[in-house]
Parts: sequence; structure tokens; C-alpha cells
Amino acid sequence: MKATIVTIGDEILIGQIIDTNSAWIGKKLNDIGIDVTEILSVNDSREGILSGLERATKISDLILVTGGLGPTKDDITKSVLAEFMNDKLEFSEENFSLIKKMFERRNITITPSHKTQCYLPSTATLIQNKMGTAPGMLFKKDGKTIISMPGVTYEMKYIMENGVIPMFKDKSDKVIIHRTIRTAGMGESNISVRIEDIVTELPEHIKIAYLPSLGNVRIRLTAIGQDRSELQSNIDDFEKRIVEELQDLVYGYDKTLLEEAFGIVAKKHSVMIGLAESCTGGNIASKIVSVPGSSAYFNGGVVAYSNELKMKLLGVNKNTLDNHGAVSEQTVLEMLSGVLKLTNTDIGAAVSGIAGPTGGTLDKPVGTIWIAYGSEQKQETLKLLLGKDRIKNIEYATTVVLNLLRKFIMANK
Repeated sequence: MKATIVTIGDEILIGQIIDTNSAWIGKKLNDIGIDVTEILSVNDSREGILSGLERATKISDLILVTGGLGPTKDDITKSVLAEFMNDKLEFSEENFSLIKKMFERRNITITPSHKTQCYLPSTATLIQNKMGTAPGMLFKKDGKTIISMPGVTYEMKYIMENGVIPMFKDKSDKVIIHRTIRTAGMGESNISVRIEDIVTELPEHIKIAYLPSLGNVRIRLTAIGQDRSELQSNIDDFEKRIVEELQDLVYGYDKTLLEEAFGIVAKKHSVMIGLAESCTGGNIASKIVSVPGSSAYFNGGVVAYSNELKMKLLGVNKNTLDNHGAVSEQTVLEMLSGVLKLTNTDIGAAVSGIAGPTGGTLDKPVGTIWIAYGSEQKQETLKLLLGKDRIKNIEYATTVVLNLLRKFIMANK
């Protein structure tokens, strides 16, 4: 079974909101073996909605529509659906009764706009929405199923989980299994070269996708077939081979975040971590403490943005700053030494750089970031040469530091 998701709303097209509904719906459909062939976003107009419906019904068996079901005049999805179905709007006593009961419990007065909302296409089969006043609506046309739902996320999710998924969970004869291998420390192109021989052996029913982000690459394996145990065995086999080839580049699977993987390693080896941050402004520490239980391995950190604080809190020598500058290998090594003493920790990292978009020089352009990491016995450094996007530089440096600390702990403990 193939599905198309149609989201309605100018606010999506102009970038005012991000369409997270489609991603959530797509995953839920995929879990029950339904292929999402396309996601369409259309504007709040008769022409836009009709165009989306016409396109979707040509390529899919199931069309899921979200948005435009509210009580205000700009919500025209119902009337356009009625037109598309050669239907007409009629007052739904069933829906009005549900709204009355809901409002009576909450001591809310029904307004004329709420009554207007109860005019629905006469051929629609209603799907209960206990989270709001707009019901889900199911239509059948030329062997295709169209389901319209509110765009409000928690209302849509209620209708999907309690109405749509139970209705279609046994309709597909396909099984779809995903496995995501999470890596850090190497780019997409180099990874693809490393595992090229393995990828060439993938059978036709298993696909691979590379999903890069700042400092990370996710490798997704997707198996599609009918025998779940056979597919799982196939996925497990190729996953094992890829992991063996990539070794310590792999930090986790599926939804595991790098900061979680780092925490597992630090906890396992019973080390305490300290941080000295300049250009990242505490972002590394923030990632670490976002993981529950991080107090077991994170003692604390210092955001020493100014040279004065680098000297006062971390003991960086004034001559080092004068001769080499804040963004230098020498400075981050002294910052590391200082933070290990200050926080009384086993392992730490220090970072100082020019995040941008201004402030660079010929010998230290914007995006130059120095990192020192290690212990009192062993320190290592790395110089990053990034771009001019400040936020990206901070995020990339954060990812690099977490990964360097993860690998250092594994290699030295």
C-alpha cells in the first residue's frame, strides 16, 4: 500500500512553522508497512488543495490530509473536500453533540463559529477526536481512501493512533525494517569508500542511505519484504560487517545521540570530565548535562570567554596569550591543564576559536578553532578550519569535542 501526505497551510510554505507532522505520520505508516511515496505541502486556497488531492489520488492508495479544519473563515479544507468528492456540506448532529458534551465538561460556551465547524461533507465517515472540536473525516473515491485530520499536532496524533493506525495496521503485506548506524569523526564520502565493498553485496531488497549532519553521519539500512525474521537476519548481518569496518567511528544506533554515547563510555570507565570553553560558550557542557545521570561523570566546566578569565580561572600565562593569542595550540593546552586542576577531574577538553562571522585575521581566519583534550599524563590537540556560520561552527566544534573525548577514554582506559 502506498500513501501520500498532504499538509495544508501557508505558514508551512513561508517557513513560519516547520512541518513536523509529516515526519511523525511517515514513521507511523512505515512501522505498519505502508510506503510513503510523497509529502506535499499546499497553500490555503481552493486551487492549492484541489491540486494536492488530484496529484495524491493518482499515485497513492491512502491520502492523509492535515490542516484547515478550524472554525475560522480561512479554514476551507472541508468545503474543498466536499467539492472534490462531488458532495455538499451538511450540519452534523453527531459532531455537534460531541462538542456540546466536551464544552459542558469544561464550562465553555458554544459560539456560532463552533456550530459552523459542524458543517461537514455528508459522505464523510467521522473519526473521533477527543482532543479537539474538529473530527477526522474518511472518504472513499475510486478505490482510494482519503483521511482529513486537524493540523494541531496533538489532535492529529490522537486521530492517527486511535483511528487511522488500527484501521490500516493489517492492510499491508510488506514488512519494512530500518537500522541506523550512527558515526562521528569522518565525512560521508570517506565512509562510503570505506564500506564500498560491503555495499556492493547488498541484495536488492536492502537499501542504504547516508544522512550527514554537523560532524555526524547516519548510515541507514532499510529492508523491505514479507518475512520479518529473514529481513532482520539480513539487516543484522550487514550491520555487523559495516560496524566491524568502521570500528570506533560508530558511537551508537537508531536514536542514540552522541552525548548519550559519550556518557555511557565515561560512566563505564569511571572517569570524571572537566571542560574549559571559550568560543563554544558552554554548549559542550549543555549537551553533556542534557543526559540524565551525567553527574556521575561530569564535574563541571568553565566558560572563560575573555583573556582575563582565561588567566584568572585557568592559569593561562599572560606571555602565552601575548605571544600566541587566545586562539592557539599553546593556549588551549594551558586551558586544559588549568581546568583539570580546577575541577579535579581525570580527563578534560579545552576549546578556543573564532566562531565568526567576523573577527578573523590572515593567519587565523574565521572558523579557526583549537581543541586540546586528554589527561594530566597525555594531551592531544586538533585544529579545525571551518566556515563563517557562527552557529554551525559552535555545533560542529561541540560534536568534535564530544567524539574526541569518547575515543580518548576508550583508547586510554
